[in-house]
Amino acid sequence: MSDFFVAGGWGMYPTLLAGLGLLVASILYARSPERRYVPLMLSLGVFTLIAGGLGFITGLMTCLSKFGGLPAGADPRFMAYGLQEALHNIVLALVLGMLAALFASVGAWRLSRQLQPSAIPQSM
Repeated sequence: MSDFFVAGGWGMYPTLLAGLGLLVASILYARSPERRYVPLMLSLGVFTLIAGGLGFITGLMTCLSKFGGLPAGADPRFMAYGLQEALHNIVLALVLGMLAALFASVGAWRLSRQLQPSAIPQSM
């Protein structure tokens, strides 16, 4: 796991921080589905995806700048390794977002259960 994190570069840190905040907010929402958590979850979700995207783009830029400086006849598979490492940021953002969405769905389900009428009157 640490190799995965290190391979992603500096962009993994803001992605992880935002994603953990998103995860905490969604767990709080799952435990107590209150409206005040919704804007926080939305903003942290966007922040997580943007941080992951920024980490990917900067990793891609680094990969392309290094690839342009390789001598003629160098193995182009190094480019694939660089792209794979740049994608670690996206993977982290999506995994954290997926877990948070799962908890937010539990909260939404609990909220829908609270809002249902307790008894449906039967007509005679």
